[in-house]
Amino acid sequence: MPQPNQAALDFLLSRRSRPAKTLIGPTPTRAELEPLLEAALRSPDHGKLEPWRLIVLERKALRTLADLIPECGKSLGIEPEKIQKGQDQFANAELAVAVIESPVISEKIPAIEQTYSAACVCLQLLNAALAAGWGANWLSGWASHDRTFVEKGLGLAPHEKVAGFIHIGTEKAAPPERPRPNMETKVTWLLD
Repeated sequence: MPQPNQAALDFLLSRRSRPAKTLIGPTPTRAELEPLLEAALRSPDHGKLEPWRLIVLERKALRTLADLIPECGKSLGIEPEKIQKGQDQFANAELAVAVIESPVISEKIPAIEQTYSAACVCLQLLNAALAAGWGANWLSGWASHDRTFVEKGLGLAPHEKVAGFIHIGTEKAAPPERPRPNMETKVTWLLD
């Protein structure tokens, strides 16, 4: 007979990301962040390939990324409002973790499954931060897909991609509740 972990299930049924723009300091200390990172790394790794890595971005690194945004955005022809939004994502942040998809050549594990594995790391880190009482949000945006930005700002190798930026901090204000996905419209049962 299964032994349910009701507290974990209750958390998953009530979890909610917090908008990054509502996150302020303090942020987790290194000692508080390490178990969250460890939890993230316990994601399904598809054949023990571990096709991902993490980059912890503190205030100075986030400012450096923010400073790259205007140049990258202009070279791509991004609208000024989107450039500003992208810049604010980093300029106003206190702490973020970049989850990097770092695929491994494998005859056994398709590349798309390695992409899914990196996404699992994002979700696992997001949920670990929320479960630990922090506010957290998973963001990407146009800059995370721009090769100039990710290579210059994060030092990514040509085969690597950003799966997401997980912003973590103290929530300054809880957002209003919103409707959640409906079981009746999102779940199909194929019965015997």
